[in-house]
Amino acid sequence: MTASPDLQTAGRRQTAALSVFLVVQTLGTVFFVGDVIGDLREDPTSVHFIFEAVVTAALVLGILFGTFALRRTIELLRAQDQALAVARGALSDVIDRQFTAWSLTPAERDVAFLALKGLDVAEIAELRGAAQGTVRAQLTRIYSKAGVSGRAQFAAFFVEDLLGAGVPEAQAAQ
Repeated sequence: MTASPDLQTAGRRQTAALSVFLVVQTLGTVFFVGDVIGDLREDPTSVHFIFEAVVTAALVLGILFGTFALRRTIELLRAQDQALAVARGALSDVIDRQFTAWSLTPAERDVAFLALKGLDVAEIAELRGAAQGTVRAQLTRIYSKAGVSGRAQFAAFFVEDLLGAGVPEAQAAQ
């Protein structure tokens, strides 16, 4: 399980866009600060000077707020990556504990894990170097031990944990 490439790309694009925006805004601010300093020497009471001073102040505030937003975006992306890593580990632990509670054999554990990953019978058989009939029989035993009728219910058992519904006590004890 890896982070969605689309989400990672979107986060990187947002960070890059904010960074480019801040660089352009900083360059504009440097220009206006120089111009305001020059105008200050000439006529500090002119409408032109006051307008440029206000625009320059707005640009400086924009840089400060943009820097804050960029920093917050980077922190949020890091927190999401960390939460995803924790969730991956937690799901792995939940699956392992449940396989133990169901008393799955090592071979059944392998087959069950591959089934959870979405592989079909032929793919599992090929990976394990086993006959498709053997894999089907193992899946039947796994589903029986789990108290489910098939692959969809088997996968849904673990998805319920991720969605916060929890595992009903009657099924968890099986």
